Amino acid sequence: MAVKIVTDSSADIPPELLKEFDITVVPLYVRFGNDVFKDKVDIYDQEFYKRLVSGEVFPATSQPTPLDFKQVYEELAKDADGIVSVHLSSKLSGTIPSALQARESMQGSCPIEIIDSLSITSGLGMVCLEAARAAKAGKNMEEVVKIASDAVNEIHFMVIFDTLKYLAKGGRIGKAKSLMGAMLNIKPLIGMKDGEVVPLAKARSYSKAMEQQYEFIEKAVKEGEVKEVSIMYNTSKDAADTLADRIAPLYPKEKILMGEIGPILGTHGGPNMLVVCIRGKLTK
Repeated sequence: MAVKIVTDSSADIPPELLKEFDITVVPLYVRFGNDVFKDKVDIYDQEFYKRLVSGEVFPATSQPTPLDFKQVYEELAKDADGIVSVHLSSKLSGTIPSALQARESMQGSCPIEIIDSLSITSGLGMVCLEAARAAKAGKNMEEVVKIASDAVNEIHFMVIFDTLKYLAKGGRIGKAKSLMGAMLNIKPLIGMKDGEVVPLAKARSYSKAMEQQYEFIEKAVKEGEVKEVSIMYNTSKDAADTLADRIAPLYPKEKILMGEIGPILGTHGGPNMLVVCIRGKLTK
């Protein structure tokens, strides 16, 4: 038996990596009015963004239910030494409370550890993948938990938002609300600190915002200790490819984790997001 890894659909981990590392995903829910979908089960990225941009109904998201988690945990517990369940920031979602409720209802089952990644999309994905690599290498429950917990503190996140209106509508804007007054003709760059959305910078064009992302990576590679780099996009694949090509002399393109931002962050960020995430130790 082995340690089993669980995450939620906001991690946006590419399907081939989910399969390679045997990661189980519990989907969040996306709602357009009365239409409710399981993320990446009943609705996929392309359909979601089409409805987001052209539809009249603004979407909302909600966490998995405790029953959703219990069903997954009970199935995995049949042949697991333990379960490590890694999820998006508890300051952005009720996903972790649902997982905790499920764990509390499973008396006498295998041990379950629930980890708050303090992040979302590739930040969460990187933490989860570190846990999964450790589990695949045969590490025990305690070792997997420590590796995942250490990775939480190594995540550094910078995302271009084409607009803040979706974040404001969804109520997840946090400390980034200070940028709202300058929203017109400004491309905000957002990060996360202690699991909350925070403003990092702003640029007068998308290309200048990408320049700041490049400088963020350049400084990290030259002055810090970079273990992994990820670039995530939703409707701006060309921008992601351009940034990856530019980064290549600093960090090999084939090592960059590239992927698509799914409906959960997409609901709150809107189209044309571009995420750069670094795992490692950065200088101030």
